Amino acid sequence: MKLSLGPLLYYWPRETTFAFYEAVAATPIDVVYLGETVCSRRHELRLPDWLALAGMLQEAGKDVVLSTQVLIESGTEVAALHKIAAQDEFAVEANDMGAVHCLTRHPGGPRGFVAGPHLNLYNADALRWMAGLGARRWVMPLEMSQQALATVLAERPEGLETEVFVYGRMPLAHSARCFTARHRNLPKDDCQFSCLQHPDGLPLRTRENEGFLVLNGTQTQSARVYSLAGEVAALRALGVDVLRLSPQSRHMEDVIAVFDELRSPGAQPSDGAAAQRLQPCLPDQPCNGYWFGRPGLEQAGALAAQPR
Repeated sequence: MKLSLGPLLYYWPRETTFAFYEAVAATPIDVVYLGETVCSRRHELRLPDWLALAGMLQEAGKDVVLSTQVLIESGTEVAALHKIAAQDEFAVEANDMGAVHCLTRHPGGPRGFVAGPHLNLYNADALRWMAGLGARRWVMPLEMSQQALATVLAERPEGLETEVFVYGRMPLAHSARCFTARHRNLPKDDCQFSCLQHPDGLPLRTRENEGFLVLNGTQTQSARVYSLAGEVAALRALGVDVLRLSPQSRHMEDVIAVFDELRSPGAQPSDGAAAQRLQPCLPDQPCNGYWFGRPGLEQAGALAAQPR
C-alpha cells in the first residue's frame, strides 16, 4: 500500500507552508496532494507557488496531484479551476463535478484523474461511471463503513485504485459562509484572513468541555481526529491501494512514520499499540465510528475516546 498526504486544509503563512513540504519531501510519503481546496481568499500561495512545490516534491520522488476547490462560487474560482485542468505536468484530484467536466473535455482528450472524497461515490455503478470518464483512483467518502466499502470493492472496475482517508480531522461540510470570520463579527469579504490565526482550525467545545466541531473558514471539521491506525491490516485485506493522511501543523512527520511502519509487509501491531503510538500526535481525541457503521465521533477498539 502507498501512503498519501492529502491537501492542506488550513491557511498557513507562505514560509510555513514551504518549510512543511520541504520536510515532507524527506518522508516516506508516496503521493502528495497540493492546492487550495477550501477558500479562494487564501492567497499566501497561488498556482505558480503550488506548481513550484509540486516540482520540488516530484524531484524528491513523490507522485504529485493538484487538488481542486470543493465549493466553487465565483467566476474567479472557475478560472482557477480551468488553469489547473489545463496544465499537463501533474495529475488532478477533482473535488466537484465541474472539475470532472473540465478534465474530461480537455483539449488533449480525457485525462486520468483522482475522484476526490467530495464526489460522493457510494456504489459500484457510480465507480464504473467515474472510471468511464477517466478516473484512475477514487477516494472513499469519509462516512462509508468497512462493510459498505467491501461491497463496493467486490464490483470495483478493473484498474481503478482505491484510496481511504485514515488520519486527520474530517472535513464534514462546506458553506458559502465563513464561520471563522463570523466568529470575529467580520464579513466574509473582509475576513482579515482570520484563518491564519488558527493553524489547525478554531475548535468549538461544549459546556462540558468536550470537543464538538472545528471551524476552518468555510469548512466545518470534526473536533476529534479520525484514525484507522488499528485497521491497516483490514484495509490491506480489502485491497485498498492508498492510505490518506491529512496535514496538521505539529507532529506530522511522526504520524507519517507510524503509518509507514503499519503498512509495511508483515506488520501486525495491535489496535492498542498503534493507538498508543499516535496518542501524543493527536490534536484532540481519536474517533473511528464511521468505519464500524456507528456515529462518527465514537471510538471503537482498544482506545476509547475520552473528553479532555
